[in-house]
Amino acid sequence: MRVSGADLNLFEFDFDLTWVAFFMNPSGKIYGRFGGRDAKGPDTRNSLEGLRYAMEAALVEHRKDPEAKPSTPPRPPLIIEKVASANGYRGCIHCHQVKEILRTEDMKAGTWHRDKVYTYPLPENIGITLNRDKGNLVSDVKPNSPAAKIGLKPGDLLDTLNRLSVRSFADAQFALHKAPTKGDIDITWQRDGKSAIGKLVLEPEWKRTNITWRPSLMDLLPSITIYGSDLTAKEKKGLGFEETHVAFRQETPIHPAVLKMGVRENDIIVGIDNRTLHLSMEQFLGYIRQNYLIGETATLNIVREGKRFNLKVTFR
Repeated sequence: MRVSGADLNLFEFDFDLTWVAFFMNPSGKIYGRFGGRDAKGPDTRNSLEGLRYAMEAALVEHRKDPEAKPSTPPRPPLIIEKVASANGYRGCIHCHQVKEILRTEDMKAGTWHRDKVYTYPLPENIGITLNRDKGNLVSDVKPNSPAAKIGLKPGDLLDTLNRLSVRSFADAQFALHKAPTKGDIDITWQRDGKSAIGKLVLEPEWKRTNITWRPSLMDLLPSITIYGSDLTAKEKKGLGFEETHVAFRQETPIHPAVLKMGVRENDIIVGIDNRTLHLSMEQFLGYIRQNYLIGETATLNIVREGKRFNLKVTFR
């Protein structure tokens, strides 16, 4: 599908994707979606078997009422090339650039806030792992998660999430994208042929996930150039840390931007904002890109010559 000329209020999807499919009738009734991805790769959540499953489910719904109309009134068409902030984009507008354009419009209007970077949350954010080939089959439930607390179990079949039908990973992501940042959402499922209903209580910051793969956010994510070797378990113990606690020694050569921040050779980085983090050096750098944006400040927790101190940094 070409983004140019398409009504993006009808074809609403995660614009950072490689591809997406809609199952719909001529009246604009959307029965379902297929696609979606995560930080591991563009097709880790997709399979031909899953596509067939979603298509067959959509066909069942279509046969019930081929003339069905959309359940909500249509919104005015959104044609991305007609948006004012699209004027600087020449030629073909790439899908991820749609999000950049709409973000610019939000910023102009003063309606943008940082949590808007967390779009299309994974089902795992509420504790559910879905089967790749049968998109509404629950493969796993994380202990103590919102899903576990209402009694969802592996083997259950999701019917609806946030009052939207689920037959694929993309359906689940879309339903969660439409969910509020706090409160609760409805969920229905089947177990052994019997229907069940419940309400998922959303935990604080539940939409947050790995965003470092999203091309629409590359201009917002910091690139912090500290690096070094992870301390040994013995060295960490000597500092009073567990074996898995983040602790690595800054090596040379030191990037000029890191020197400007105040980090010095042999400084031991042991955290940020006084959080207890069980990460390697590489995971720590990924954690920063996942949780901070350019222009934000943080406190880097450091051990220098045996003494702990905090270094205030601004991400560039």
